[in-house]
Amino acid sequence: MDRQRRRISRRDFLRGVGAGLAVTGLAACAPVATPPAGEAGSAAESAPAAAAPTTLKIIQWSHFVPAYDEWFDGEFTKQWGAENNTEVIVDHIAFSELLARASAEVAAQSGHDLFGFISPPSAFEPEVIDHADVIEEAENRFGQMHPLARASTYNPKTNKWFGFSDNWVPDPIHWRTDLWEQAEPGSTPDTWEDILRVGRKLKEMGHPLGIGISPDIDSNMALRALMYSYGSSVQDEDANVVINSPETVEAVKMGVALFQEAMEPEVLAWDASSNNRFLLSGRGSLILNAISALRTAEKDDPELARNIGLWSAPAGPVRRIGLEHVMGVYAIWNFSENVEGAKKFLLDLTADYRTAFIKSEFYNFPSFPETVPDLADLVAEDPKADPPDKYAILATAQDWATNVGYPGVASPAIGEVFDTFIIPNMFALAARGEMTPEEAVAWAEGEIVPIFEKWRQQGFI
Repeated sequence: MDRQRRRISRRDFLRGVGAGLAVTGLAACAPVATPPAGEAGSAAESAPAAAAPTTLKIIQWSHFVPAYDEWFDGEFTKQWGAENNTEVIVDHIAFSELLARASAEVAAQSGHDLFGFISPPSAFEPEVIDHADVIEEAENRFGQMHPLARASTYNPKTNKWFGFSDNWVPDPIHWRTDLWEQAEPGSTPDTWEDILRVGRKLKEMGHPLGIGISPDIDSNMALRALMYSYGSSVQDEDANVVINSPETVEAVKMGVALFQEAMEPEVLAWDASSNNRFLLSGRGSLILNAISALRTAEKDDPELARNIGLWSAPAGPVRRIGLEHVMGVYAIWNFSENVEGAKKFLLDLTADYRTAFIKSEFYNFPSFPETVPDLADLVAEDPKADPPDKYAILATAQDWATNVGYPGVASPAIGEVFDTFIIPNMFALAARGEMTPEEAVAWAEGEIVPIFEKWRQQGFI
């Protein structure tokens, strides 16, 4: 029955889009006739009139790669608007303001037709439409979406798609290859043990590591990667809280060792741009970040950029795994004034994602991989990179990247845990010596369990 309703919904959706295009086409080519005298009223009523333009309002973050916004605002949306008789209005805000702005629009029940998030907006599930029909159509056209995108937009408990993901962003290691060679010839940041061992030497050289342990989005990602690689997680596949485990304790112990032996106290107060500045200052020897950090170095300090390498997520005792740095998810509010236009926009953007990937300078990875079939070839040779194959490691990102709710999905409970920075705070409590690793993990469990119970009672997990 659910699949039947989805097919009907998608068929109605496509019929509506087709009808809209047909009306636009009629208006564009219909001749203007002069009615005989005395028949002006009846002729005016029967003559086809030009369809009034509709409006599509979009809000999203100011991209870390400015070239993407230049293309999206200046080319793609303008062309799409002209082809669809729609005025497209794009507003940009700082990524740190997205959640507050989304909450304000929900409170007002008014705002934008498409809201672009950079992490799964699972906590807003009650306020958005079910995106099932547009996702079904996208998979019919473009093939299956990447599993991490699916886990970041679909709630199996409610059987609802609470968003549409066009992209996700890998979170590779950026490391100073020249400094690492000086500290330990032939070394690489392949494992967390490698990073700690060489990090001790790098700190003595005046070039500490830079992995944030603070309430910011980068710390949220990097510290989860550390946990997952040790076999730890916030939840299991069935949404049971499992954070209080020996594996989590060992991960926190590694975090404490990295902080005490290879980093400086400043990482406890970092914001999301601090690690970028740290690397670009020439002092930092390693960070985990999206490639915007390296792209900035290529523009501002090419000599430094030549000595910055990329590496996959580091391996831990259990697995090699990392998170997406950004999870791009568009949501259509229940109160959107142009739901059908928003759906068509998402499909057309996805259809042109090879261009989006290139314009983002390899930052935005496609959530529908078949839309960029030559991704490995593109990253293997970049004229802006020195050497040109520096970004080739990104071709493996689809193998080791995962979603925030791993090994389960990004439920509203996971979203609240993420947005309240419980994981970075857990590591910080141990790093500052305020709690033992065991106590910090128990504290985190005490914070997380009530959140899960609340959402479970509401029927969302």
